[in-house]
Amino acid sequence: MIRKFARPYAKALMEIQPDPAQALRTLGELVQFERARASSADLEELFRNPGFDAETRTRVTRTMSERLGLSDLSKRIIEVLVRNHRINDLHSINEAWRGLINQALGVSVAEVRTAHTLAPDEQATLQASLEKRFGRKIELRLSTDASLLGGFIAQVESEVYDASVSGQINKFKASLT
Repeated sequence: MIRKFARPYAKALMEIQPDPAQALRTLGELVQFERARASSADLEELFRNPGFDAETRTRVTRTMSERLGLSDLSKRIIEVLVRNHRINDLHSINEAWRGLINQALGVSVAEVRTAHTLAPDEQATLQASLEKRFGRKIELRLSTDASLLGGFIAQVESEVYDASVSGQINKFKASLT
């Protein structure tokens, strides 16, 4: 879920990185930093606990950024978020920025629930099918739901496409009444 405060940060990031292709690269670096930060309980504590001084946080942030090989722009963005006590909210900011980048690229996100984990070739086929059906580029966000029995349910913006076995069973039941 994108939190309300994340949108102004995302808009600011689009202003400083208006080229969607370059924005995707920078976003990838911010995601990489977020994964590293979230994977360590010590880092979570460092950035959450007000008892740590700003100098310590900045020093750790710079060390992490260097080890991850981040660009200067990504380093500056992260330092601003640390200074503004928003680094723990980086995931929400990244999601909001991804939405703006996708909008600039004409890409829609498909939230897809599948009955089983899809192999890469199945993902590619599904993505191509959804792109054909909806007439635009699609970014898949996959999750599994065994209750579907088979097939998938895709939601692209406000439109839902139900190609699941359980959906077909429910349609059949409804037609009998």
